Amino acid sequence: QVQPVESGGGSVQAGGSLRISCAASERAFNNYAMGWFRRAPEKEREEEEREFVAAINYLGTSPDYADSVKGRFTISRDNAKSTLFLQMNSLKPEDTAVYYCAQIFDYRGSYRPGAPLGPWGQGTQVTVFS
Repeated sequence: QVQPVESGGGSVQAGGSLRISCAASERAFNNYAMGWFRRAPEKEREEEEREFVAAINYLGTSPDYADSVKGRFTISRDNAKSTLFLQMNSLKPEDTAVYYCAQIFDYRGSYRPGAPLGPWGQGTQVTVFS
């Protein structure tokens, strides 16, 4: 399987917005649910498990969000371009993390912790300063 490629991260002041993207091969993308995950700096160093952020089915419907981002983040996808997006508004310092995307297998409208996932990309760093 080919690794996805995340992009669009950066530094933004608290309350600001950022949109990040994830590009994957058409074969790896179009028939699968996709999700965003993140890992905070201190957890990145320890290589701890990534935290679920948002997911969407292969049709671009039935989104699911972590409680911590509901109402602030929006996940979407463009299957014609095999690209996944995460629009992040009202950003908080605690959103600072490396953000990763991955395929989610066995997605049925909501993310199930422990669901099998596809390969990770390198991630994109999002830093929110106060």
